[in-house]
Amino acid sequence: MADNDPVNDLAPLLTPEGRALLDEVRDTDPAQELAVATRLRREHPAELVSAALGQARLRQRAVAKFGVEDAGRMFFTPNGVEQSTRASVAAYRARRMAEAGITSVADLCCGIGGDAIALARAGIRVLAVDRDPQTAAAARANADALGLSGLVEVREADVTDVDTAGFDAVFVDPARRGGRGRIFDPEAYSPPLSWAISAARRAPRGAALKVAPGIPHEAVPEDAEAEWISDGGDVKEAVLWFGTEPGAVRATLLPGPRTLLSRGLPDPQVRPPGRYLYEPDGAVIRAHLVAEVADQVGGGLLDATIAYVTADALHPTPYATAYEITDHLPFNVKKLKALLRERGVGILTVKKRGSAVEPEELRKKVKPQGPHAATVFLTRVAGAPAMLIGHPA
Repeated sequence: MADNDPVNDLAPLLTPEGRALLDEVRDTDPAQELAVATRLRREHPAELVSAALGQARLRQRAVAKFGVEDAGRMFFTPNGVEQSTRASVAAYRARRMAEAGITSVADLCCGIGGDAIALARAGIRVLAVDRDPQTAAAARANADALGLSGLVEVREADVTDVDTAGFDAVFVDPARRGGRGRIFDPEAYSPPLSWAISAARRAPRGAALKVAPGIPHEAVPEDAEAEWISDGGDVKEAVLWFGTEPGAVRATLLPGPRTLLSRGLPDPQVRPPGRYLYEPDGAVIRAHLVAEVADQVGGGLLDATIAYVTADALHPTPYATAYEITDHLPFNVKKLKALLRERGVGILTVKKRGSAVEPEELRKKVKPQGPHAATVFLTRVAGAPAMLIGHPA
């Protein structure tokens, strides 16, 4: 459903009747939606009922990003739910800005206002700009709903036309989706990354540009710091910071935050499998900081091209999950099936890196049965297809 669909017009929902209807349909079970809609249309305009039920669905989806309390008060568009920053990530970024002494930010491409909310809650004055009328309306409604309208001004405009001279910093979150899905070329972002970098360099106190986590390292400007952020083990975004430490590279893990900084270490040596395997967090891998993890745990790589670290001793680190390895075998489905049957493994976690085998396909072939659990890693050891079996350390 497009964001400019009449069903997604927020104006009727901001009236007293609309707000009351939103409260009434707040916890509607999707299976009961048709019956609820039929009943409510006897008392309210059909379009208002559709808008309220649509907004209730969006709020339910938004709980994962914004939490129950905020999501239940905020207003969303379909694209806004999909593309908005997770609240924990936005709050972390806002804290960094506040700690740097930034007191005002121009939030360009603000979407439904997730980042503007986090910045305002950190005590920062925000100009939030988006060119889409309904998206800007949602951002304005959200600032009002959360009691932040005194710190957040929302403007419907093309960000390239906005004068940001009166603000300490800019935050730019370019659109990275088009009609055909995700956009991987930074110059195809809207606005292009080169424009965002120019805007960042003009900001007197610094800037933050949100980019896709897959951004090539060679696309990072020399005068920027690059930070990859994961939340609960899932990589969420990369940020290019200006006005901080040029050339720095870091991986930040939430909750925490825990931050691993690059020390420019050489690639770890390849070595035979040890007793432990370490699976670095995705942000660590994206930031090319596997060498820093290997150094922490006194380990090396199973293969020069794969981000699995192996070591003989257990050294707990927040930047990688450790597994104790019980078996190391050349890749062979029959041998794996026999081993799992012998061990009584019925709960099998399949992880792969550098293997063409699909986990579900393997699970069907080995048919795990039994009360015990195990993890199998499908990977390469010094270039050869291999299986490592173990469990979380």
